[in-house]
Amino acid sequence: MKSEPAPDTPVHPVQAGRRSRWATIGVVYLGGVVAAMSLGKFAPVGPAVTEQLSLSLSQLGWIISAVVGVGAVLGLPGGYLMRRFGAQGSLVYGLVLIAVASAASALAGDFAGLLAARLVEGFGYLLVTIAGPVLVLRLADERDRSAALSIWATFVSVGLFASTLVGGAAGDALGWHGWIGLLAGLTLLMAVAVRLRLPRSGAGPRVAAGPVPRLRALRWPGVLAASFCLTALVTIPVIVLLPTLLIDQHGHSAAGAGAGTSVISLLSAAGGLLAGMLLRRGARVGALALLGLLAVPAAWLVYGGGPLAGVLAGAGTLSLANGFLAALVFAALPLILERLDHADVGSGLVAQAGSLGSLLGPPMFGEVAATFGFAALVPVIAGGLVAAVAALLLAGGRAVRRPPDAA
Repeated sequence: MKSEPAPDTPVHPVQAGRRSRWATIGVVYLGGVVAAMSLGKFAPVGPAVTEQLSLSLSQLGWIISAVVGVGAVLGLPGGYLMRRFGAQGSLVYGLVLIAVASAASALAGDFAGLLAARLVEGFGYLLVTIAGPVLVLRLADERDRSAALSIWATFVSVGLFASTLVGGAAGDALGWHGWIGLLAGLTLLMAVAVRLRLPRSGAGPRVAAGPVPRLRALRWPGVLAASFCLTALVTIPVIVLLPTLLIDQHGHSAAGAGAGTSVISLLSAAGGLLAGMLLRRGARVGALALLGLLAVPAAWLVYGGGPLAGVLAGAGTLSLANGFLAALVFAALPLILERLDHADVGSGLVAQAGSLGSLLGPPMFGEVAATFGFAALVPVIAGGLVAAVAALLLAGGRAVRRPPDAA
């Protein structure tokens, strides 16, 4: 039996009787993009950081992945914590934490100081990733929610692309300290812009109305989160390890492999936008989820030992599928919650699952490839995509019926 919304589910004051506030949604989205720029800010200046601080490549890896590691551990608890501070406050606090931690990392003189700053930054990033979709849900009317949330799902790929694009040039011109400091200032300005733009109504601790969701209420959001985890687990490593594949197997230069990978990674955002456009035109989440199966043959193109054109086409298809399926996960979230005021905890659960997949995927792929060869990754990707689509179909079939604009 499908869950019904609680009879006292209130109408959010920002939502009632208004059209979608796209300008404000855009500001929230830009906040996510800037946060994602900090997520990938050390990648373009990695050689300079390792040289000046005498770091090993393993230590640099920890610095880069520490932010995602925080989300993989604290996503769900972060969702419950956000019910205390509210989504608006959490987004602003998260951006401020990222800005302060970025400034501290620019001043760090060793691995321990840099890692500590990144862990703090990771908590700020977690607040942004949980609060963002909750605010987008509240600011969009019922007709636009799925499309708006699918657009939100592109913030990571857009932010990482911008960071890679700008970070290399800024690092050359300002040094890695200057690049990190510049990004800290940009993040702080973004926090101010978000604070000024977000509506004051419901901005305090009382935003989260209704009872705290119990574990039973998180069953179907958990299935949706599993889909997100599996998608990240088997698609993100393809992009992360693509430069190595292009250099080792196809003789690309490091610069050429990096440029090609940046372009392919941006296709993830295109996938999210495509999903949003189709949802806006009335397509159902379940029907669109089946399109994710079209990416299964792409795994063979990437790792089947074929020509370079096939490798690039396959990697591009998997990047597109990553963004497309992630967008459907966010779009489906408000449809399967027992109450819309459970969105904070549901968002935390989804954020934790995505972070976990992103964290575990690259080392898992590396181990499989080192032990069995690249060809062994084909069934891993295919199986993961099939399972991700199946979980998305299963969760999407549990849509809750609720009055228009109930929060």
